[in-house]
Amino acid sequence: MTDYQRDTLLLFLGIGLFLVIASAIGLLLKRRVQSPNPVIDNLNTRINAWWIMVLIIGLAFFIGKLAVIFLFFVISGLALREFLVLTPVNRYDFYALIFAFGVALPLQYIFVAISWYGMFSIFIPIYGFLLLAILSSITGSSQNFLERTAEVQWGLTITVYSISCVPALLALQIDNYQGRNLLLIAFLVLVVQLSDVLQYVFGKLWGKHKISPNLSPSKTIEGFVGGVLSASFIGACLFWITPFSFVQAGLISLMITLLGFFGGLVMSAIKRDRGVKDWGRLIGGHGGVLDRFDSICFAAPVFFHVVRYFWG
Repeated sequence: MTDYQRDTLLLFLGIGLFLVIASAIGLLLKRRVQSPNPVIDNLNTRINAWWIMVLIIGLAFFIGKLAVIFLFFVISGLALREFLVLTPVNRYDFYALIFAFGVALPLQYIFVAISWYGMFSIFIPIYGFLLLAILSSITGSSQNFLERTAEVQWGLTITVYSISCVPALLALQIDNYQGRNLLLIAFLVLVVQLSDVLQYVFGKLWGKHKISPNLSPSKTIEGFVGGVLSASFIGACLFWITPFSFVQAGLISLMITLLGFFGGLVMSAIKRDRGVKDWGRLIGGHGGVLDRFDSICFAAPVFFHVVRYFWG
């Protein structure tokens, strides 16, 4: 067994043990509280959904690089659909939507698969930005033109470009870390998602002071501080699956958890503007795909470029 295989096995065994303990606690709380409790029911639903998500990600890791890239391609497609469903597009946006789903989405992941960093990094932010405006203008409609174009551009950037930065980690060439880049993806996803979960737990246990009640009533200062600091510490303890030292892993974890928090706040602002609570209902207890990956949308691009600049 190689070092990579051993570390991956240990990581997923640890995650499995954590979920077993969480499931046992959830079941115990459910039995002790006879009457319906929305918090406990929501917690158990989230835990069950996490089992499914971990199994899917674990299967993709077992199959290999192309399976991981395809998994995030599907995630981006679902997230883009959820985003655009809530935007007021009309028949004049037909060409722009065809480009977004039929051209930009698959091409972005092809560039990731062939490790073409130059095109991967500028295709959507530059070429996509220009082409979407052109395609929207040739329909001849000027009604809400800037708003319509900006929403499709923003959706494509946040759901395709940003999320594609997760599998793009596989293309990085890091000294003394060859063949282990899948663990970087595990580190990023695990730390950001743990931060979300721990912010929820700390907020429910001790949260009193709301950060932004108009945007996200469930986010509290106590939950934010407890979740970010605890997730950053766990990230530091996971340094053994990364090319970072303990301190570096802790600082990077702090960076991506902060980005994840503020990213979630931004996405909450969009949902409130559209008058919805969740982006969708695909994942029980979590809402839609974008509800679960909104934090990663903001953390992944910065994490990718920081690792590439300092270690790649």
